[in-house]
Amino acid sequence: MTPSPVWHPFTQHALEPAMKRIIRTEGAYLFDDQGNAILDAISSWWVITHGHRHPLIMDAIRHASESFDQIIFAEYTHQPAEELAKRLIAIAPAGLDHVFYSDSGSTCVEVALKMALGFFHNSGAPRSRIVVMEHGYHGDTIGTMSAGERGVFNAPYEPMLFGVDRLPFPVPGREQDTLDAFEAFCRGGQVAALLIEPLVLGAGGMLMYPASLLAELKAIATRHGSLMIADEVMTGWGRTGTLFACEQANIAPDILCTSKGLTGGSLPLAATLCSAEIFDAHLSSDRSRTFFHSSSYTANPIACAAAQANLDVWKTEPVTARVQSLVAMHGTRLERFKADSRFGNVRQTGTIVALDVNVPATGYFSEAGPKLRAFFKGRHLLIRPLGNVIYLMTPYCVTAANLDRIYDAIDEAADMIVQGGAR
Repeated sequence: MTPSPVWHPFTQHALEPAMKRIIRTEGAYLFDDQGNAILDAISSWWVITHGHRHPLIMDAIRHASESFDQIIFAEYTHQPAEELAKRLIAIAPAGLDHVFYSDSGSTCVEVALKMALGFFHNSGAPRSRIVVMEHGYHGDTIGTMSAGERGVFNAPYEPMLFGVDRLPFPVPGREQDTLDAFEAFCRGGQVAALLIEPLVLGAGGMLMYPASLLAELKAIATRHGSLMIADEVMTGWGRTGTLFACEQANIAPDILCTSKGLTGGSLPLAATLCSAEIFDAHLSSDRSRTFFHSSSYTANPIACAAAQANLDVWKTEPVTARVQSLVAMHGTRLERFKADSRFGNVRQTGTIVALDVNVPATGYFSEAGPKLRAFFKGRHLLIRPLGNVIYLMTPYCVTAANLDRIYDAIDEAADMIVQGGAR
């Protein structure tokens, strides 16, 4: 068989077996060319919300493609983008009045960082510092790598990255350390923005913290005139139990980033929502104050139509009830592992659950990770542990029987790892 010329993401091709070829998707499943139905327990990297190929969204894509392909968005506009922006503002936290489109989670966070720095620059009082939380992940572009956790993932690119100020993760009992550190950074008067994943740090290990801490961080930012950027790329669209995670802290960020579930996972699209104050700082007869950012596929009309259809699904179907039912089903099934010595830090925020397999060597490069992934693949389950951390982020269409199958496999996998002495 001729080797594939394709270079896959986050893949060490010298170690990985040949890729399975997917020929169809539907609901909670991927179907490969060998006739296997693979249960997608991580929503294909956190993007699929209602299930693969939701009929309403697929119909919207087909209909939009009869009239549109890509349209330059610098001189022209179109109904799918205009209507979507109005609908996003209507459901977003109060005070977000403008929508800037891009095409991925990384790019919408890049946009947010540039908005924040541009706001202070154009206001005549430049600020240069960005504050982030340790273990955070915001994407793989230069700005988002700079803001993310440093390590083996970005060490080769260190010469390209800029410095940021990092808050300690608020481990239980040490939350005040995080707040004190942010207060200290802000007192210097140079903090433009706090960039944060609300409630759950995704790729950093599905680390979870309480909504009350998020609310206190926002209060500190407001007190010092700094902006808060909520990276809701992963946490938005019901993942944490509410439409946006910020709702649980009863806060409105100055800038909100959304992607992944924005189109129900069907097509790439992202949006950065900001306050009128940030927009107005760029509004001027002086063209040098223009917000200089774009991508070729900004506000793709077909993707915008898919996003509108996603909003229709939320409006016309009992999605909130499905989410709450899924939260409860996960909670019931997690109970079996809470006192289990094979696991540690069994945790849940909304529909996101995670648990650490107790092995001597932890972290992303734990030998347990590839073994767990191979085990789940053998059971026709798409679960990609973060090293020794098993996490689930299922589509909202999964059934109780689907979850029973997933949790039984986790039970078996833990036995395999512990008995096999994985490090």
